[in-house]
Amino acid sequence: MKKQDNMSTNNQFGKKGWTPERIGSLKGKTYVITGTTSGTGFEASRILLSKGAKVVMLNRSANKSEDAIATLKKELGNEIDVSFVHMDLAKQASVRKAAQEVLEKVTRIDALLCNAAIAQVPTQKLSVDGFESQLGVNHYGHFTLQGLLFPLIEKSKGRIVTVGSMGYNLGLKTIKFDDLNWDKDYTPNHAYSQSKLAQIMTVYELQDRLEKAGKTDVKVYACHPGASRTSLIRTSGSLMTRFIWQLMKLSPMVQSAEKGSYPELMCATEPDLDQKGFYGPTGRGYFKGPVGECKLEPHAKDKVVAEKLWEVSEEATGFKWNL
Repeated sequence: MKKQDNMSTNNQFGKKGWTPERIGSLKGKTYVITGTTSGTGFEASRILLSKGAKVVMLNRSANKSEDAIATLKKELGNEIDVSFVHMDLAKQASVRKAAQEVLEKVTRIDALLCNAAIAQVPTQKLSVDGFESQLGVNHYGHFTLQGLLFPLIEKSKGRIVTVGSMGYNLGLKTIKFDDLNWDKDYTPNHAYSQSKLAQIMTVYELQDRLEKAGKTDVKVYACHPGASRTSLIRTSGSLMTRFIWQLMKLSPMVQSAEKGSYPELMCATEPDLDQKGFYGPTGRGYFKGPVGECKLEPHAKDKVVAEKLWEVSEEATGFKWNL
């Protein structure tokens, strides 16, 4: 643990770590964010809008999106530039339709923030496309979305930010290619862990592919929110998991959803941030604390597994990146 605690004192952004005070005016910039009706996605939207940015929300629920927009307008004023596009990450067809809508709606994308996720789904559930639900939503949904929006992100010299989780370091610590849907021994933790590992691996694999293709105008980042008070577990976990999490949320180990949004905001806006890093709260266990660079375990950068995962993902989604 010592090493992790030391990292927070060596933070490149000083003792307090990165905070949104570092963000200047974002007038003229456009951010596309998945999962913004509550939690870190809502807070990230609020902070970006408060700095003058245009925000396009991609959410599954129209009602919750309208409520979120109404809340933001009440706080920040009616003139904020915020809109919503319907998208269900669990359905590849919905992702494709939403991406098309976004491309018709905006002329630039300064950053795509892949923030939405489901977690701790109690029993094995398959998506309409036949994927284990957590892998389908967290990884495959975002994989296709990133690919479809990439041409405009590239044109805008923008960024792709993936919100991972320290959950990547639990479970098998690799991708179970022979049983991606966990037909044999499903557990909510292992399936969630694999979906988050897949997301993080894809960040560094995409960096390599962009470098190889000479497309270095686009920066790709991986971060994690630490332990934040969000509805992630409440909306998809089992009764017991939800009960334990409700108790944990009252503990000093957990930080606010606003603070949980700092790592993705940093990755979306901080100039000259090294994309090889993995960013989040740097305190003990990476639960909370000053935001900066965290240690990423070597299995998350296993090149052989990452390359195979990329091929499997292209095949599963039917989307081939043009790199």
